[in-house]
Amino acid sequence: MQALRGVSAAEARWVPARRRHSIWELVLHIAYWDYAVRRRLDPESPRDFPRSPANWPSLPQQPDERAWARDRSLLKREHDALVRVVRRVKTSRWNRHLTGRWTCGETIVGIAAHQVYHTGQIQLLKRLWSGRAR
Repeated sequence: MQALRGVSAAEARWVPARRRHSIWELVLHIAYWDYAVRRRLDPESPRDFPRSPANWPSLPQQPDERAWARDRSLLKREHDALVRVVRRVKTSRWNRHLTGRWTCGETIVGIAAHQVYHTGQIQLLKRLWSGRAR
């Protein structure tokens, strides 16, 4: 994810105020939803999500540069896997409902919007980090 270039573990952990999410938390959240949508589009898709709890996984016990690199890699793997599944979706499936109320096409557009929304949050957090009082 281009938005994460040059982001250190300290910057990724930082929150601008109480009860707000950090870049790191957003990365794990995005990775989880890439996984969840991939599984909806392709239930035979392998692997369980390696972090918990679902939706907003906890930061690692040791939130250092090594752990940050692992979680960025997790996001990349989940995103790449999602893209591979989306590319295989036949256009004839777009208007078919998956489980629940959303069609296949709505699910794909929804995950794209989810990515854009949280990437905007990450960009804002990067700006706030650079302008914070030290």
